[in-house]
Amino acid sequence: MTTRPRLFVISAPSGAGKTSLVRALMHADPLIAHSVSYTTRAPRPGEVEGRDYCFVSRAEFEAMVGRGEFLEHAEVFDHRYGTARAQVEGLLAAGRPVILEIDWQGARQVRAASPECVPIFILPPSRAALEHRLRGRGTDPEPVIARRLRDAAADMSHWSEARFVVVNDDFERALADLRSIFAGAGEASGRDRPGLAPLVAALLDERA
Repeated sequence: MTTRPRLFVISAPSGAGKTSLVRALMHADPLIAHSVSYTTRAPRPGEVEGRDYCFVSRAEFEAMVGRGEFLEHAEVFDHRYGTARAQVEGLLAAGRPVILEIDWQGARQVRAASPECVPIFILPPSRAALEHRLRGRGTDPEPVIARRLRDAAADMSHWSEARFVVVNDDFERALADLRSIFAGAGEASGRDRPGLAPLVAALLDERA
């Protein structure tokens, strides 16, 4: 019996290392496809159109919303983000597992539209580590970093909506956890595992 390719929805607070983990996962398994989100924000240094995002104007984005072209869409940090429905369906039909890198709002919409999807949440090991990673990017001004840190606790409060939770403390271990989930053996990363809830409580208590 042929198993239908799965849709994996990965969410995380900004700075948790989600993008780096996804890139490493795709490098390890070229069959995995990454759905390229649409956004109204300007490209960051080094970002490439069609690889990192599809960059569109707000007017064009709203027109796509009106035509029902998005599987999910949300506003994050004053910019719109969305996943094109046709792109995801085409990749799945081609026999490829698909990754969506989206925030918790978008993940909630995808779960409602595609209950068979696999929701994954990535957490940092501490609030201090999150701040260090955000500052280490060197791409955002101080007010943006401060806002991302303030919003991180609200984002992380949705961790329990995912089926699997990966803590990105050690990169290689976190990558191995993700690979296990994609292979259908991610029980050790289940959201109900012992020790996870106290870690999340500490993360939410460390509000800046």
